[in-house]
Order: sequence, then structure tokens, then C-alpha cells
Amino acid sequence: MAMEIERKFLVCNDDWREQVLSETHLMQGYLASTAALTVRVRLDGGQGRLTIKGATRGISRSEYEYPIPAEDAQAMLSELAETAIIDKIRHRVRCGEHVWEVDRFAGDNAGLVLAEIELGTENESFERPAWLGAEVSDDPRYYNANLARHPFKDW
Repeated sequence: MAMEIERKFLVCNDDWREQVLSETHLMQGYLASTAALTVRVRLDGGQGRLTIKGATRGISRSEYEYPIPAEDAQAMLSELAETAIIDKIRHRVRCGEHVWEVDRFAGDNAGLVLAEIELGTENESFERPAWLGAEVSDDPRYYNANLARHPFKDW
């Protein structure tokens, strides 16, 4: 079984920009989203992806991701997404032995900048960059599926 172990943080300054390895524009929508299951479609730099995630338990959850044609992903976003579309730029940023994903949100979530790190185990240690703010891994407001329903601009 595929497992995602992820921690999420607010970003407190722009110092991360000096360490960017790459960036890509992401558009994603949710075809289904409950406490037990999330089905997401994403356009990621011209590639479509379908992702199925199980319930979050701490900072872990099951995750299955499959490439799909970009045209199919676009059609699903237009026709099947049950929520607003999340629009963001993802920056890959190296810090120590890990590569962080720093997401700058646009649209109704503009102004929100989050950093995520994927780990091999829940207790894996990692270097904490100076630009990292408060941890929000346990705050459901920052889950992308919830940002699609209750955008940052409305907080």
C-alpha cells in the first residue's frame, strides 16, 4: 500500500526563494471529499494526475496516484469537480537532505503560502529552514480540499 507521510507549515518570509530548484503551475479539483476518502484530479505542468487518498491518521494516509491524459484532467476539472478549483504555483526547494514543496496560492486563496515535506517515517528528523513558520499539519483549514470549499479570503 502506498503511504503519504507529510508535515505542513506556514511560511514566514521569502528567503526560500533563493533555494528554488523548480516551479510548476498546478490546478486541482476534488471529485469526492469526505473524512474517509478524497479523490483529486490535477493538472501539473501539462500532465494530468488522478489521486485517491484515504483518511488522515496523524500525519499519514494511504495515497494512490495515476497519470492520466491532460485532456481528461481538464475535462474532469471542468465537468466533475465538486468544489472550486485550487490554483497554485509549486516551488521545489532544497533544505538539507530534503526537498520541500512551497505552494503559493492564487485566486480565492491568494496570500497563503504553505510548505510541505514528505517523510519516510512519522518520526523522521529534518532540517527546519529559517523561513518555516508554525506547523499546521493538524489544522484541517489548511487541507487543500477544505481550501477549495472555504478559501483563505473568507477567514
